[in-house]
Amino acid sequence: MNAWAAAALVLLAVSVPACLWVVARGTAVRRLTGASLLSTVIGAVFLLLPQAYDRPSYQDLALMLGVLAPAGTLVFTRFVIGARRDVRPAREGERQ
Repeated sequence: MNAWAAAALVLLAVSVPACLWVVARGTAVRRLTGASLLSTVIGAVFLLLPQAYDRPSYQDLALMLGVLAPAGTLVFTRFVIGARRDVRPAREGERQ
C-alpha cells in the first residue's frame, strides 16, 4: 500500500461515517449538507485511487461525479421543497 492508497483509506474511514451520520439524522438542511459533503469526499477518493494504482483512466469517475453531484443536490432540494408544499392544504382563494 502506497501513500495515495493510505490517504484514500483514511479519508474513507474518517469522513464517510461522519457524513452518513449527518445524512441519517438531522434536519433537511443538515441532510442536504451531509449529502453534498459526502459527494465531495467520494470525489476526492476517486481522485486519490487512480494515483495509487497508476490508472489515469479512473479519474473519469471523479469528473463524472463532479458534474452529477450538484444536479443530485438540486433534485434532493426540489424533492424536500415539494414534500413541504404538499403538507399544508390550500385554502379557498389561495394560490398554490
